[in-house]
Amino acid sequence: MGSAADDIASGTMVKWAAAFSRLDADALASLYSRHALFFGSNPNLYRGREGVTAYFKGLPRWRTSSVQFSDVVAEQVGPNLVNVAGTASFYADEGAVNLSVKITWVIVREDFDWKIVSHHASSKTPLI
Repeated sequence: MGSAADDIASGTMVKWAAAFSRLDADALASLYSRHALFFGSNPNLYRGREGVTAYFKGLPRWRTSSVQFSDVVAEQVGPNLVNVAGTASFYADEGAVNLSVKITWVIVREDFDWKIVSHHASSKTPLI
């Protein structure tokens, strides 16, 4: 059995993956805090649920899409805060990996539920 932090991270990832598989921007945005800061696969910073919705609505529409999380590490920072790091591998159409990124989330308890308040994706390719 995993820690509480592992359970919170994994529960959030299951919901996130399900919403992503439908490319449902509103369902994805509902997993984020109203105070979210979001860096995805482009250089723009998106803020709040409206920003998260705009980001996901701007993604390409693949025939099929899925994400797999791996190498996940979760740490409980406090009773209402969980820090998460791992790899997100995105698949589309033929099942080949289209994109694999490092991802970090900070998950906070908000409105009696766990919400992503910080989302950062970055290249796995070394920059220096």
